[in-house]
Amino acid sequence: MTFQHRLQLGLFLFIVFFNLQFVTAQKDSRLGLEEKKIQIQKEIKAINEMLFVNKKKKVVVFSDIENLNYKIQRKEELVKLTNQQINFLEEEIKLNIRRQIELESQLKEVKEAYGKMILKSYKTKSGKNRVMFLLSSETFFQAFKRVQYMKQYATFRKNQGLKITLLSNNLKAANEVLLVKKNEKEELILSNRKVQKSLKNEKNQVNEIAYELRKKEKKYKKEIVKKQILSSKIDKEIEKLIREAIARSNKNNKKSKSFDLTPEAKALAKKFILNKGKLPWPVLRGVVIQKFGTQPHPVVKTAKIKSNGIVIATPKFEKVKTVFEGTVLSVLQFKGSNPTILIQHGNYISAYKNLSKVYVKKGDTVLSSQEIGQVFTNNSTGQSTIQFSIFEKTTPMNPLLWILKM
Repeated sequence: MTFQHRLQLGLFLFIVFFNLQFVTAQKDSRLGLEEKKIQIQKEIKAINEMLFVNKKKKVVVFSDIENLNYKIQRKEELVKLTNQQINFLEEEIKLNIRRQIELESQLKEVKEAYGKMILKSYKTKSGKNRVMFLLSSETFFQAFKRVQYMKQYATFRKNQGLKITLLSNNLKAANEVLLVKKNEKEELILSNRKVQKSLKNEKNQVNEIAYELRKKEKKYKKEIVKKQILSSKIDKEIEKLIREAIARSNKNNKKSKSFDLTPEAKALAKKFILNKGKLPWPVLRGVVIQKFGTQPHPVVKTAKIKSNGIVIATPKFEKVKTVFEGTVLSVLQFKGSNPTILIQHGNYISAYKNLSKVYVKKGDTVLSSQEIGQVFTNNSTGQSTIQFSIFEKTTPMNPLLWILKM
């Protein structure tokens, strides 16, 4: 093999390796996008099942626009992910077209060389010519070398034939892959158009509802403020109860801001921390409709919502379960609100708000995933929601960082 042939082979292998690495990276990225898409599609299905349950009601309520906005957000994310998939596919299609052109060029080159070789062989293929070629050798060694050359030539011809077959098969496979990618791209484009069409309809619905509700914005803003006051009252009571529990555990040091834990409680707190990001959901089925922290209201933009936890929409009569083993610190309820259960896990507290039924009492020891109550269902909207929080002592934590991704 000449230096030029070695160089060509090296370049070809480098291109194949580079393309393989690129395709592998693209495949991994596309798989990640597909997983995200499946998750969002599940969320949209859950939203339809849990937030749009009361289809017969004729009166437009404030939550309708909130729910539609949430659904629109998830669909917009779905469109974005699908566009990313389409972009990845376009890159793969370009790569496959380049490979197709490269294979066609190689096949043409090999076929031309093979044709010339066959023609030359045809002109000199008679047995007489071969015998004369051997007999014209000046020495026995030269005759031996010529026999070896003839064998190598025959092997080379055979290998060239095999190379043509291999390149033809590779080209056929490349064409099939290209067709599959193009069809996949078309399916994604059609799917995206369908989602975009439904998005347009839902945005029109939001505009229509917003028009109806705009006249009553002041009234709704008052409702939001009222809800926030009640929520803040509950949060302050929870903080007060935790502080009192900390004080009770510190008989000799009333100023301490941490629980004076027994060795067993310390071990429990350590286990709780080790399970961060792996805790089960407080309900079997649900979708997060309000996240942790302060955020603008999705409808009344001048109003802000502060949340010490997350709000999860669930099916009707959904059972509430503990996210970890512990002890019931308190069961509390205010006028105008539904029961809240606080469960202590060493230095950590999990809170389960907006329940219709409670199955435990203060001081009870509970196991992980034990049923402790039932989610409250709003009769006017048909929606069932639970507010779930996690505290480290009196500091609220983002529950989405602690529970498993659904």
